[in-house]
Amino acid sequence: MPTVWEDMGGAMGLFYSSFPVMVFVLVNSFAGLMPGIWSAVGVGVFFVIFRAVRKEPIKPAVSGFIGIAISSFIAYRTGSAKGFFLVGIWFSLACFAIVALTIVFRYPLVGVLWSVMNRVPMKWKKDKSSVYGYDLATAALAAVFGARFIVQRWLYEEDYTGWLAFAKIAMGYPLWGLALIVVVWAIRRADKRIKQREAEEGPEPAEETDEQVEARLREKYAQTPDQST
Repeated sequence: MPTVWEDMGGAMGLFYSSFPVMVFVLVNSFAGLMPGIWSAVGVGVFFVIFRAVRKEPIKPAVSGFIGIAISSFIAYRTGSAKGFFLVGIWFSLACFAIVALTIVFRYPLVGVLWSVMNRVPMKWKKDKSSVYGYDLATAALAAVFGARFIVQRWLYEEDYTGWLAFAKIAMGYPLWGLALIVVVWAIRRADKRIKQREAEEGPEPAEETDEQVEARLREKYAQTPDQST
């Protein structure tokens, strides 16, 4: 299974998502909004074609291009360079709310996703300490989204387009790297506690199949005396 870093494209994924942003800010400052938009979109298209020609996975480049295309459209519609960052700002707020709610409802997102990805039951729900660990890990993700919204929203209101670009890049993978440390800690801690509990309590009895239930019932009825005589 690929790691989170690999799934995001690694160092090149970071480059594909950040370089078009820098191109937009640079061209916009010298040539204006529309040249900046077309330059960013052009760079995004180039990355997709470049990866396809080299027969490399295009997912990181395509993901970056989609983000650039949506941001460019918003900037065009608003007629302002700072509109380029508007979608990302509100997306961070929406993600913060969703992630935080999973903690409130006692289904921390990190634990749920880990169980779903590995197709294992959520045994950690029965262990308060494991739930607490997953709460902390999920809170770390929420903190990333919350910090991105607060800082970038303030820069947006103050019309600091250049600093918006810097914040978008600086508060991307570096912050995710810090949050990932907490996530890995919580996962390893929960797995260790689950294994310890299973060792202490012994294996859970296997669930009977439909055939086993039917055979057991037939045997039970066969051993029951006939009360009609």
